[in-house]
Amino acid sequence: MSDSVVAKRYALALFEIAKEQQQLQSIEEELRVVQTVFQENQKLLSLLQSPKLTIEEKKELLKSAFAAASTYVINTLMVLTERHREGYIIDVAEAYIELANAERGIAEATVESVRPLTEAETVQISDQFAKKVGKQSLRITNIVDPQLLGGLKVRIGNRIFDGSLRGKLSRLEKQLTAK
Repeated sequence: MSDSVVAKRYALALFEIAKEQQQLQSIEEELRVVQTVFQENQKLLSLLQSPKLTIEEKKELLKSAFAAASTYVINTLMVLTERHREGYIIDVAEAYIELANAERGIAEATVESVRPLTEAETVQISDQFAKKVGKQSLRITNIVDPQLLGGLKVRIGNRIFDGSLRGKLSRLEKQLTAK
């Protein structure tokens, strides 16, 4: 759990600066890019953690990779590098996104469906499920899963709302076999 404490401290510092400068949204978008780059390029993190590169070389690598990012995001990456905490970059981005979402009353949600959701369906799901978790809206990531057979499976944080046909059949099977 100490890993998340470290990430939350850096994220909170960046969040406070972003809030003060009224750049919550733009910094969140930049951190989403940073997060995606590190998740899709595992070798980049390995390279940053390599003892063969000096801290200055690591900083230059990050500056060139994220040249379009704001000074605040770059400085956060530099501080993490100086303190040999490159492994926390993704965690810091996630923690910042959580803080920004909480500030705006937004929750991250994953919706599994048999087919891609339309924009109208996404809005309707956001409206319905945001109320259930006490948020203003949801930022939905749609995952297409033909195994569901029909219906939806919504995951918001650690809560799962399973309205899929497969889930209903599974629950029915458990009820029938329990007796």
